[in-house]
Amino acid sequence: MARYTGPKCRICRREGGKLFLKGDRCYTDKCAFERRAYAPGDHGKARKKPSDYALQLREKQKVRKMYGILEGQFRRYFDEADRRKGVTGTNLLTLLETRIDNVAYKLGFANSRSQARQMVRHGIFTLNGRRVSVPSIQMKPGDVLEVRDRTKKNLVIHESLEVVARRGVPAWLEIDAPALKGSVKAFPTREDITFPMTEQLIVELYSK
Repeated sequence: MARYTGPKCRICRREGGKLFLKGDRCYTDKCAFERRAYAPGDHGKARKKPSDYALQLREKQKVRKMYGILEGQFRRYFDEADRRKGVTGTNLLTLLETRIDNVAYKLGFANSRSQARQMVRHGIFTLNGRRVSVPSIQMKPGDVLEVRDRTKKNLVIHESLEVVARRGVPAWLEIDAPALKGSVKAFPTREDITFPMTEQLIVELYSK
């Protein structure tokens, strides 16, 4: 099976940082990375200087796993980012951030990206009034994402909104919590993406 189905906390430990794959739990003391901030396995604590290639590969794997994307699709995102005008690394992050499943997560309709992806597949949302079920749909400024009427009483969504109320919604998005809908105000800038990523390493890896 291509998609990883094992413990999510193991991925964070492998990549050397929190990827927030388990939602609100990652912000608490229960986070496994807080207790064991080293790679899994017998040699997880071993210290060795990684090569340039290893650094590039780990950065690519970290970003890819954080957004829950398979290798082939991630490569297509890079190729599209490379074709567009502007900085390739920033273009790549913009494409990833404006996926409909990521927008649903950032708006607070889901507790994690994987949960948001599942919700989109189950047809819980409408995009500009039309039901959608493809997590990779790209959103653009002016697009409106709304929870369908039949699922507006879903407790998972309301619990997630309580969490995001503490965490905050990115400046490039706008949320109308009582109506269970949100919109994209603008494309995210590099400054809007606060997660520590060195996208230039990914560009260097794929440019070889």
